[in-house]
Amino acid sequence: MELEKMPQDRQLERWYDDHAQALFAYLLNFTRDESDTRDLLQEVFIKLARQPEWLAPVREERAFLIRLAHNAAIDLLRRRGSRTKYQEQFAEEAVTPFAPTEDPDEQVFRDELARALAELPPEQRAVVHLKLWEGLTFEQIATALAIPLNTAASRYRYGLDKLRERLRPIYGEIK
Repeated sequence: MELEKMPQDRQLERWYDDHAQALFAYLLNFTRDESDTRDLLQEVFIKLARQPEWLAPVREERAFLIRLAHNAAIDLLRRRGSRTKYQEQFAEEAVTPFAPTEDPDEQVFRDELARALAELPPEQRAVVHLKLWEGLTFEQIATALAIPLNTAASRYRYGLDKLRERLRPIYGEIK
């Protein structure tokens, strides 16, 4: 159903159902704080409720919403002062995007992967998350983060290289 024909509250509900989980995961990986993530997610959907016409011309809803979420997160960091200080503070906290598992070896690997992700620079972590967990193309990532296509690809490559290097010893132990 087209945007104009669907009642606004149903349209907002569909957007939330289709995209909130992915946006939450992206924002949590970016902010490293669950409370901030919930606030930012609410902020994004309040903006959409107030201006639903924003999505009318958009072909890639998810990429557009990730860009809104990313911009909201950057605004939050700027409001809080030094972006680097804030990111370093929360990068030290253990936030895992992975569900627990019964397999102890798998749990060790998931915990190490979460730590390795936290060690990536925020720009690389954002691109790796969007590529691996959201399945976005580099073009969609570039659009969502307002960066050149080649920058998105190189941040992904550098991030993966760092993850491989960091996880190689633990992966060898588990095998």
